Amino acid sequence: MRIPVLAVLAVAMVLSATPVKAQTYDPRYPVCLQTYGIGGGSIGCDYTSLAQCAQSAAGRGAQCFTNPYFAGAPAGPIVRRPRGGY
Repeated sequence: MRIPVLAVLAVAMVLSATPVKAQTYDPRYPVCLQTYGIGGGSIGCDYTSLAQCAQSAAGRGAQCFTNPYFAGAPAGPIVRRPRGGY
């Protein structure tokens, strides 16, 4: 009796699960827009410049900020220069 009940509960848990977005900040874009509202707000990182984001935020309860998780351009090799003698 216990095994069928556990099986039904396990199936119910799996079917009731909803997919969620794992990361709020998209590392592909350097600028994010945070909107505010009565029902809540949201953050969308879909902008390549602060000017582009500011035009989208104009007239709304929103603000633009730099993406703290922006991956940026791939870093080149580290060049170490020899120190000069004293």
